[in-house]
Amino acid sequence: MAPPLLLLLLASGAAACPLPCVCQNLSESLSTLCAHRGLLFVPPNVDRRTVELRLADNFIQALGPPDFRNMTGLVDLTLSRNAITRIGARAFGDLESLRSLHLDGNRLVELGTGSLRGPVNLQHLILSGNQLGRIAPGAFDDFLESLEDLDLSYNNLRQVPWAGIGAMPALHTLNLDHNLIDALPPGAFAQLGQLSRLDLTSNRLATLAPDPLFSRGRDAEASPAPLVLSFSGNPLHCNCELLWLRRLARPDDLETCASPPGLAGRYFWAVPEGEFSCEPPLIARHTQRLWVLEGQRATLRCRALGDPAPTMHWVGPDDRLVGNSSRARAFPNGTLEIGVTGAGDAGGYTCIATNPAGEATARVELRVLALPHGGNTSAEGGRPGPSDIAASARTAAEGEGTLESEPAVQVTEVTATSGLVSWGPGRPADPVWMFQIQYNSSEDETLIYRIVPASSHHFLLKHLVPGADYDLCLLALSPAAGPSDLTATRLLGCAHFSTLPATPLCHALQAHVLGGTLTVAVGGVLVAALLVFTVALLVRGRGAGNGRLPLKLSHVQSQTNGGPSPTPKAHPPRSPPPRPQRSCSLDLGDTGGCYGYARRLGGAWARRSHSVHGGLLGAGCRGVGGSAERLEESVV
Repeated sequence: MAPPLLLLLLASGAAACPLPCVCQNLSESLSTLCAHRGLLFVPPNVDRRTVELRLADNFIQALGPPDFRNMTGLVDLTLSRNAITRIGARAFGDLESLRSLHLDGNRLVELGTGSLRGPVNLQHLILSGNQLGRIAPGAFDDFLESLEDLDLSYNNLRQVPWAGIGAMPALHTLNLDHNLIDALPPGAFAQLGQLSRLDLTSNRLATLAPDPLFSRGRDAEASPAPLVLSFSGNPLHCNCELLWLRRLARPDDLETCASPPGLAGRYFWAVPEGEFSCEPPLIARHTQRLWVLEGQRATLRCRALGDPAPTMHWVGPDDRLVGNSSRARAFPNGTLEIGVTGAGDAGGYTCIATNPAGEATARVELRVLALPHGGNTSAEGGRPGPSDIAASARTAAEGEGTLESEPAVQVTEVTATSGLVSWGPGRPADPVWMFQIQYNSSEDETLIYRIVPASSHHFLLKHLVPGADYDLCLLALSPAAGPSDLTATRLLGCAHFSTLPATPLCHALQAHVLGGTLTVAVGGVLVAALLVFTVALLVRGRGAGNGRLPLKLSHVQSQTNGGPSPTPKAHPPRSPPPRPQRSCSLDLGDTGGCYGYARRLGGAWARRSHSVHGGLLGAGCRGVGGSAERLEESVV
């Protein structure tokens, strides 16, 4: 009896409903309702026979293959308003019967190629309200034939997999509103014969390319599936490119024009067709002619104005359209860049600017200055022929015996990163178009070229490598004798020099520290001197204040007009009377509370008279009436 009982228990456990969920058996289908349950992940014990699984309004963060394994009968899966940020590859791999998948209101940022693999019969896919910025091109490949509703609204999409969307023949509703889409590829919806609603509201579309889908309008007789098109809230540029859309006459839409300035804010369907105009291209500036050395980069520029913005093309000297290759690259802004120029690149290039209103052209001349090749010398005049300066200067110096009459090339004032190249004027009989300096270092064998005007005889080399050996040669370029001749080149001389080693970091740091120490020492001396000066001023001021105090005089005589001086009488000692609170002695011996008052009184008395012939008598506080000591003053 044990084995049958065990099987019964296992069967009952397999059919058990997850603890926080509610399970409903409706006829032969099973619905598992787990919404608003605070779940952090998909319950692992969900019945695999479930047909409808609702997991909305929870806190699920990630989905993986184990979550829905063996749930081949699941038809409706709702995961709305969770916190899902990642969907693992083939997380829905076993959901072959799934018809509806709701993933709206989550935090998805990206959908990879394998994120939605598995549900081959999916009909409704809701991905609105996420943070999607990228959807892989093959994300929808498993259900292209079956999908009917696709909602990608309220995301951050600039591009969507147009190739996949255009291959959905059963698609009825496509919501792309409230995204960052700024362009629609031509013919993106041409194959969507069943599409009945297209919502492009609140994107960044400035124009719409003509598409047969839009011509259905709202007339049910014109097509078995009339299209409901919404594209309001876009910054439409109302020019001739949107004239085809204006002629559709959709009077109940609320689109407005954002540009040009003359039409900004006007109702799109109310603008007359004659005002949907364009401006032909006008080339504002371009390169007139350009000279480069063979092997160097050449950049030809061409800028054009127009409404709409012109498309730029280049035609080469062989009258062929110049496209992107390993050597040349044409940029949308009208710049043509040739990475490594050769003699065959010389000639006239034509810049072509086109838009729906017309085209404009401009011609640019490119001249490639050929570098010397070969090692032949000309016997005429004893002048050397072209030589390959890419070799080391030591090799070139072997032929210096034929250059005794040529001026020498010197490199002076050499530092760690610079050096001054000097040379003589050369022979006046030979016209010089320009000078060319070629050099390389032991650190890098790349040959560097510098072009110097014919009027100069000095050139400062910068940005050199410290502590490196350099080989340098100077050439004089002369104009070609005929149109088919190469530029005449003759070697003026070569030189070898070495840059100084880089200054060690410790020396610079030592100097920096020494300078800081001296600054601190000088500052300390100045502060100490200032403190001493301040203290001296305070002491001097206090001494001057004390000097103004009245002096204690023991013998005071009054001045008479010639009479004998009276003899002071001696007074017997007597005990001092009680000290009153309202009167104080001005004797310096008393340092009580009257000291400040005595100082102020003495100062005022000294300012009042230049001759003081009195003094203060007594020591201690006296009464007003009972003291024999008094202040006597006599002024003559």
